[in-house]
Amino acid sequence: MATATITAGSMPARPAAAAPADHMPVRRVIAFLAMVFGMFMAILDIQIVSASLAEIQAGLSASSDEIPWVQTAYLIAEVVMIPLSGFLSRMLSTRVLFTIAAAGFTAASALAATATNIDQMIVYRAIQGFIGGGMIPSVFAAAFTIFPPSRRAVVSPMIGLVATLAPTIGPTVGGYISHAMSWHWLFLINVVPGILVATAAWSLIDFDKPNLKLFSKFDWWGLVGMAAFLGCMEYVLEEGPNHDWLQEPAVFACAIIMTIGGIIFFWRVFTAEEPIVDLRAFTNVNFAFGSLFSFVVGIGLYGLTYLYPVFLGRIRGYDSMMIGEALFVSGLAMFFTAPVAGILSNKIDLRLMMMIGFIGFATGTWWMTHLTADWDFYELLIPQILRGCSMMLCMVPINNIALGTLPPERLKNASGLFNLTRNLGGAVGLAVINTVLIDRNAFHYARLSEHVEWGSQAAQTKLQNMTLNFEQTAGLDATSAAISKLSGMVHQQAALLSFMDVFMMLTVLFASLGFFVLFINKPAQQGGGGGGGH
Repeated sequence: MATATITAGSMPARPAAAAPADHMPVRRVIAFLAMVFGMFMAILDIQIVSASLAEIQAGLSASSDEIPWVQTAYLIAEVVMIPLSGFLSRMLSTRVLFTIAAAGFTAASALAATATNIDQMIVYRAIQGFIGGGMIPSVFAAAFTIFPPSRRAVVSPMIGLVATLAPTIGPTVGGYISHAMSWHWLFLINVVPGILVATAAWSLIDFDKPNLKLFSKFDWWGLVGMAAFLGCMEYVLEEGPNHDWLQEPAVFACAIIMTIGGIIFFWRVFTAEEPIVDLRAFTNVNFAFGSLFSFVVGIGLYGLTYLYPVFLGRIRGYDSMMIGEALFVSGLAMFFTAPVAGILSNKIDLRLMMMIGFIGFATGTWWMTHLTADWDFYELLIPQILRGCSMMLCMVPINNIALGTLPPERLKNASGLFNLTRNLGGAVGLAVINTVLIDRNAFHYARLSEHVEWGSQAAQTKLQNMTLNFEQTAGLDATSAAISKLSGMVHQQAALLSFMDVFMMLTVLFASLGFFVLFINKPAQQGGGGGGGH
């Protein structure tokens, strides 16, 4: 697909002839593909349960307050492991870390399928998220370490596709599986592929060597601080919007622990001999900008993966299967755009590519500001296509700009930080989106209610007409039914207006980023790390 491509994020001279360095051993290619599939499983599992929480809740006899922890436990554990994986990969080697991660993830998946109560499920999901999180940054680091620059146009779209497609199709896949079989298969489906990935990782990965001396320098205080900081931050962002933030004792307690953990973590980062996370990667301007854009892409990626199903479930009354069928278009758009994005990354300025992606995404969310209660598959078609195509056009250059110019020795730590920014963007985005939905819903309901009071002639006329309609239906208290129906209409319109406000907020965010890209310097010519690991 690309034989004379550029180093990701830079414009070096065209390499001389087809150099032997461009040759990739088949063993490494197969190993990398196995790693990519492992990463796909780990990211997919964040969202695969989201459309099937009702089935899991019924199966485990859990309360409505407990069941969100099936997702929250996974996210909190994963967000701690992602930055930690850089240090572990240097200490144990990619081969050992990835094999342990794949095998542990598979075992935890099997355990989750055997859970008989919500407490067991939460523990197994936390183990699954923590161990599985080690697979994600390893793939990004390997892609920019083992492949020569001329292969980046194939590799970067592949990992970008997996990172964005997996959470997007998660609810669709989960809906199909839980309908066709049972919720247990949401976890059992990982077992056979997980065993194959772990076997392939152990047999084929030979990218680097372990450095066991790092174990004696392992910063335990840094780990405790990071776990408290990131884990509690994830909890505060997840639970805050639904519990009036610091008014809820558990959220308030976690906010305090998060602050203390953050102080310990950053103190150790700047004072430890071998900090658990190396923040020096942010001194690379390309990496800093790439991480910022990754954060914003996380807001859009996880925000819309949440918003569309909530709209279809709350306003249209769809079940998980119908939501999955309505939303598969975004995944298809991503899949078909990935190779195009790979080709474009060599043909045009990466900044222009990002700008097209951001503006395209903003156009899709702006389209959604015209939402009505009747919108269905066909009305959502163009916004979903714009979302899918734009996400891929953003992700490929962001990956290249962030990781393509780093020296190989910094890639493992940097990859963890880069993936963390996307996850944190998703967590912050969901918290803001939920808060805006709740606050604007209350605001719009109060404003609409003012127009449906007894003194309003239009409201009286509407109520009388609805009462007459209900009177023709035997066995109903027509007046009560009409008032109930009118109240439902006001609630629905308030919810719709709050959705439109959120989509407008996302439109402004992505459109402004599209123009902000113009002020970034053209990706500098590659210095130290362009050649990958060669």
